[in-house]
Amino acid sequence: MGLGSGARAPVDPAVRGELRAGCASGSEGRGVGRGQERDCSPPGEGRDRSGPRPQACTAPRRGSAGAFPAWPGRGREAAAAAASRSPATAPAAPGTMSGSGPEEPQPSQASEEDRQQEAEQDWAAAKAFYDNLVTQRPRPPKPQNAITVAVSSRALFNLVEEQRIYEEQGVEKYVEYQQKNENIILKPGPAFYFVKALEHVNTRLLELYPDDEERFDIVLMTNVHAQVGVRLINSINHYGLTIERFCMTGGQSPIGYLTAYLTNLYLSADSDKVQEAIEAGIASATMFTANKDVVYSDTQLRVAFDGDAVIFSDESEQIFKEQGLDRFFEHEQLNENKPLAQGPLKGFLEDLGKLQKKFYAKNERLNCPIRTYLVTARSAASSGARVLKTLRSWGLEIDEALFLAGAPKGPILVKIHPHIFFDDQMFHIEGAQKLGAIAAHVPYGISQKYQKSS
Repeated sequence: MGLGSGARAPVDPAVRGELRAGCASGSEGRGVGRGQERDCSPPGEGRDRSGPRPQACTAPRRGSAGAFPAWPGRGREAAAAAASRSPATAPAAPGTMSGSGPEEPQPSQASEEDRQQEAEQDWAAAKAFYDNLVTQRPRPPKPQNAITVAVSSRALFNLVEEQRIYEEQGVEKYVEYQQKNENIILKPGPAFYFVKALEHVNTRLLELYPDDEERFDIVLMTNVHAQVGVRLINSINHYGLTIERFCMTGGQSPIGYLTAYLTNLYLSADSDKVQEAIEAGIASATMFTANKDVVYSDTQLRVAFDGDAVIFSDESEQIFKEQGLDRFFEHEQLNENKPLAQGPLKGFLEDLGKLQKKFYAKNERLNCPIRTYLVTARSAASSGARVLKTLRSWGLEIDEALFLAGAPKGPILVKIHPHIFFDDQMFHIEGAQKLGAIAAHVPYGISQKYQKSS
């Protein structure tokens, strides 16, 4: 995101139904950024965004107040927090018999602990089974220890032609085509080289820490039908990818499974599903393919982040959008020593930092296979100190910080060649695309109100 990036915050459950009702008409779409259309097509995970774009919804979906809730945290942490908050059955009100009334009793803390203990026992049994197998492939890490990145099939592979068949001829022809061509290898999609870079980091980690499970775990999270799975498996094996966990939901939205898989980051080509995941408190982004072929590093994972509404909340962006640039500068200088609240991708940056420290501990700082970049439209002198002090207060390091003072981000990204660039504003995404950068739109914050149609 730029000087003010604003992706919209997760929607309050009380208003979510109202929002969805508003999206039933063609003029409004849930979580649709500039140049994106609402699309619920099941097996192909949304329409191809590379073609002509219909007019997008520009109206705010939170009413006239324009306020966005704070980012609640990553899906894995949110699920753990929810579990820890599950109260025992509340005492009955005076004059009411215990157990009576319309409310269902909540599970007790003891039963929650029992379930967790059973889950631990199940995992220990699975680990013992894998330990007895003779194989050169690394054992999948325990989900609680892993950094789980869920990718859709259309993000991992180029399925433009397959999606066209689905839209024009229907699901049966789509499945038939996939089965007939299951031995034809799919071409890489926008998330492919990012996934390859994650797996290179895993290889390096296993060399240094062979018994440690804190590494990336890639999950294919897709709503394609199971009959299509053979082609996906053949393509994954052809490229030598280590993706052992699949979730194929046969036309249903896979979003409900993200929490069950303890997902840290979800990447999809379908903006509706990404918006749904954002509303569930899971760091997510819509992937866009670069318009030019570029060469990506095979030995270093490079991840570029916008600041406001991506790593940080959109609180400062709101000042900029609603009160202007001078008031924004004044606000940032007055609050220089007050850390910004976290945004959707703060958790993933934190995960990258934890893995970087593992390499530093082995004297591998100069040969670290992870490099992070902050690419922000903020000005350094007038509003940069608060950003850097916020990262310091979180105990996070960023390898390179680039303050562009409103200049286009595309030329800088061309020099970086990131495997992925996260931003909340579509005009930055489109600028990156044109110059060959793979960009991911984070639909969070106030800037989503201001997205203009192409």
